Amino acid sequence: MNSNKKTAGIDRKVILSTLWIFVMFNYLYADVFTLFFNPEALKETMTAGAVVGFAFLMEIAIAMVLLSRILKYGANRWANIVAGVIFTAVISWTLSGGMSSAPYYIFFASIEIACTLFIIWYAWTWRKQEA
Repeated sequence: MNSNKKTAGIDRKVILSTLWIFVMFNYLYADVFTLFFNPEALKETMTAGAVVGFAFLMEIAIAMVLLSRILKYGANRWANIVAGVIFTAVISWTLSGGMSSAPYYIFFASIEIACTLFIIWYAWTWRKQEA
């Protein structure tokens, strides 16, 4: 078994797909907490354009769950790296841009950043399985 292809017997594609599911649940719960505990912050910062932009961004994460499983090696690797960089940058921006400084948001954002950085590293270190 090639250790670059599988980790603990699990295909790297499955691990990447599962990591995107994990990230999406964290995004979802951060948003739910914000709706319940800080609805005024959303009213102040969310224009119609911003809502569409964030919806588009979330659709990328949703698509990565599927794409991580079906894309071939090269496209899969680069899609995960690019999507991971985009999400790491956006979440970092929300923290530094003052979108929310609530402790729960910082907690979720830290987990999201750690996971997307891991996705980038995991895809970057993925080497094509030798025939």
